[in-house]
Amino acid sequence: MRTIAIAAGGNSSEFEISVKSANEVSKALSSKYMVYIIMIRDSEWYWEDQKGSYYNIDKNDFTLVTDDLKIRFDAVFIAIHGTPGENGLLQGYFDMLKIPYSTCDAFCSALTFNKQACKLFLKEYEIPMADSILIRKDASPDLSAITKKLGMPCFVKPNDSGSSFGVSKVKKKEELPDAIQKALKESDEVLIEAFMKGREVACGVVKTGKKTLVLPVTEIISKNEFFDYEAKYSSGKSEEVTPALMPVNITEEIQRMSSVIYDLLGCKGIVRIDFIVVGDNPFFLEINTVPGMTEESLVPQQAKAAEIRLDELYSMVLEDLFV
Repeated sequence: MRTIAIAAGGNSSEFEISVKSANEVSKALSSKYMVYIIMIRDSEWYWEDQKGSYYNIDKNDFTLVTDDLKIRFDAVFIAIHGTPGENGLLQGYFDMLKIPYSTCDAFCSALTFNKQACKLFLKEYEIPMADSILIRKDASPDLSAITKKLGMPCFVKPNDSGSSFGVSKVKKKEELPDAIQKALKESDEVLIEAFMKGREVACGVVKTGKKTLVLPVTEIISKNEFFDYEAKYSSGKSEEVTPALMPVNITEEIQRMSSVIYDLLGCKGIVRIDFIVVGDNPFFLEINTVPGMTEESLVPQQAKAAEIRLDELYSMVLEDLFV
């Protein structure tokens, strides 16, 4: 039986969601593998046993040292949303140690984690998306120029974080400074995007050497102003419809674009791609290369709709690492 580490936690505001994702992945994989959830936060990397005892990871070779064993892992399932699990840092570390892992490689992870860089990359391939402006931490933004280019309302968001932390929908120019400061608490860069009125959707994609899965599309209907953190993780604050109740041609176009974007970026493992559908046309919003795997998360919902068991989905990704 192979031994798998599930990397959980991280250094971002998404810590708790990552831990929930890791626990769900562990449940799904524990019948097929020896599974250890490895908590990673800043310099503390450890495994906690059922009795509450802590055992440190040796970072020189990513081995787990217990009272009587030194455990080497065959592969790592990365379930850290945000840094260091989604931005390429862990991926680069595992590349150096030659330990296979479940996600995109270091370059793809770094590129896709930076929302603006990812958009600029995909723009070269004529992927439709909203206009946007990037503001760095110490810049003095020209509010009139932002309003002139993007119009109102607009979205202000951290350029490199997830779960809608630090995101604001701004309706007046005067609200921009506070929204920018809110986003700067999560990132040193802020992305301001033009508002597009439409239907928000998401599509999971998984590709291995043997199989391609483009999952059913989910429509997200938020009861809040937009699909913010509360709407994502609080019961009753959003309705997620899988498969989305949309005309077949629009659903197929979302799935086609999701598959194309996956390939253009050189993704690996399980990713989720988000769009806004304006009229009949999907516009790219962002990509998540370590999407949530909690019970409330979209990819597990899509797998269920496709009648794919989660243990099959996750082990399909892991087994591809050993080919």
